[in-house]
Amino acid sequence: MKQSFVEVSLPALAANIGAMRKALKPSTEIMFVVKANAYGHGAGSVSRRAAECGVKWFAVAYAQEAVELRESVREANILVLGVDEPSDVPVLLNEKIVPIVVSERHARALGDAARRLGRRLAVHLKIDTGMGRLGFAWESAAQIIAGLGPDSGLDIQGICTHFAAVKPTNLAGARAQLDRFVSVCQAVEKHLGRKLFKHVSSSRAFLYVGDWDLDAIRPGIALYGYGARSTHVRIRTQPILQWKTFVAQVKPVPANSPIGYYGSFVTPAPTNIAVLSVGYADGYNRLLGNKGCVLIRGRRRPVVGRVSMNWVTVDVGPDTDVREGDEVVVIGYQGHESIWADEMATLCGTIAYEILTDINAGLERVYVG
Repeated sequence: MKQSFVEVSLPALAANIGAMRKALKPSTEIMFVVKANAYGHGAGSVSRRAAECGVKWFAVAYAQEAVELRESVREANILVLGVDEPSDVPVLLNEKIVPIVVSERHARALGDAARRLGRRLAVHLKIDTGMGRLGFAWESAAQIIAGLGPDSGLDIQGICTHFAAVKPTNLAGARAQLDRFVSVCQAVEKHLGRKLFKHVSSSRAFLYVGDWDLDAIRPGIALYGYGARSTHVRIRTQPILQWKTFVAQVKPVPANSPIGYYGSFVTPAPTNIAVLSVGYADGYNRLLGNKGCVLIRGRRRPVVGRVSMNWVTVDVGPDTDVREGDEVVVIGYQGHESIWADEMATLCGTIAYEILTDINAGLERVYVG
């Protein structure tokens, strides 16, 4: 039985990177966020192509992700956005992976681990300017960092923050965060006597505010093709991932036939039901039952009944040309029709990130181009 699979267009990724590169000053680096298996796209292959396109920085969430990524991008800089442990320090040093530090305790713990090895660990400082998540509180950050001292075991190379919200119609909150960040940077750089590598902008900030690019931007979702298809952003990008499966069975059913668990859909008239080889175990959201659509033979076909663990049922009409074995597009395009993750997210009351990262990592990834 054929399973669903993911198809990723590497030329489309290259085009997205090229569009972003053209919008940036030559001095601003792209730090490609490839955590969570590159948002479900497959971190190794995606990062290799990005590196071939000139991307020199990558960001992940955990040290283990960074170690795995290092096999694919031997020469690139890798930043870990999560909280690494002192036990991670040997591998961070050996693999030239850069962690962030988020507090005085965290800084001293990593620094002490590096000193015990007779080394200094390159780090970036994370400043909490209003996200309320990881990082030194901006009000006291400069004073605490100044107290770390030259023998801390740390080589402070960069500094960053993360915006809680970037609303194009009201940037006041994000601007306040940036002002706080700038004040911390000035104090820290004055204390250190040198400039640091500064980065603040995620995809959304990059798309709407060019003045915040700084030394690097940290795009994720925009390079995967989402959030950058309106007319009011700096660049346009296209989705690079398609999710496909196959028709396992087509069968005629009479009117008033309940379909799926608990009969949440009942056929209003005679029709044909196609059973597809995909389900919530593959990452197809259960909330798409009786809401979603797929593409078969270039037409939208409504999902009917509940989404099962391994199967989805769709109504293909009474006089259907759909046949067993036909290719089905779950995310992507077929003929003149398309269904993308942001459309599915709207139906589920979530965001495209969740739709993409929920796709089972065990499904085959096929890289085109």
